[in-house]
Amino acid sequence: MILRDKSMEKETLYRFFEGSASLEEERRIRRWMEDSAENRQLFLRERKLFDAATLLGSSAGGEAKGAVPSRNRRRAFVGQLQKVAAIALLALLVSYLYDYHRRVAGNALAMQSISVPAGQRVQLLLPDGTKVWLNARTTLRYPVAFNGRERTMELDGEAYFEVARHPKSPFIVHTAKGSVEALGTSFNVEAYATGNQFETTLMKGSVKVRLKEEPPTAGLILTPDRKAVWADGKLSVEEVSDYTIYRWIDGLICFKDESIPAIMKDFEKYYGVRIHVRNKEVYTYYYTGKFRHTDGIDYALRVLQKDVRFKYTRDDENQIIYIE
Repeated sequence: MILRDKSMEKETLYRFFEGSASLEEERRIRRWMEDSAENRQLFLRERKLFDAATLLGSSAGGEAKGAVPSRNRRRAFVGQLQKVAAIALLALLVSYLYDYHRRVAGNALAMQSISVPAGQRVQLLLPDGTKVWLNARTTLRYPVAFNGRERTMELDGEAYFEVARHPKSPFIVHTAKGSVEALGTSFNVEAYATGNQFETTLMKGSVKVRLKEEPPTAGLILTPDRKAVWADGKLSVEEVSDYTIYRWIDGLICFKDESIPAIMKDFEKYYGVRIHVRNKEVYTYYYTGKFRHTDGIDYALRVLQKDVRFKYTRDDENQIIYIE
């Protein structure tokens, strides 16, 4: 199919990227992509421009509609979702890696990968209208256009999803240890491939959590205020009573009665460094407070030193911090 009105086609493409295109427009665009390699390259170029504009808009700040849980403790958390702060400059080193692979039917499907560096976070809009927040050191790989049957993606790291509801198209997040499936909901997934953790916390709706080795019919269903936690090769369900730790989407690292070693583990995750605790006396301290991602690890450690007696040294060449 040859498009004579390029400006009109751009408008149609952008509606498609925003998830507001009609079914006929979606079919028209897919036929157009299949018509030639040149059309596919144009599609990818416009998609990159759209995503770049989205990131620029996010870095300027803005509001996002969050989940509205029925309980008061969740209302407080969701109120923060509506005040998402500036996310990052466009020079985040977000990488776009495009590649092609053939589906069984022979259609070409373009994949996109976004990686967030240490100390940063990113908000983006998926092709179906789903809003996603990506935490530091996180990579999300997803199609530039969903096929209509299911919406699948791969996650390495931590992400918060506000899923656009499409009942006939399940939303599935695959990780190294398992998957999370939803129709329309809000949930947080933490599953860094380099760590030994797989957690899914549900704020609104329902999700099905399944381990990688389990059959499709297996898994457990989460309800709001619950999280699925992987341990010893099994999934268990725990109640969630405090949502402050999920304020990372606001650019905050929050702790409530957290041990110093546990805090250092979070600093490792956010800032991409290794921290060795040599001073065993700090194991007896617990801390409640919050830091901004952008404050940096040195500022956070200096604040902790006001309440906890320790010194620290840095090995910048090997990215190691020693707590003495």
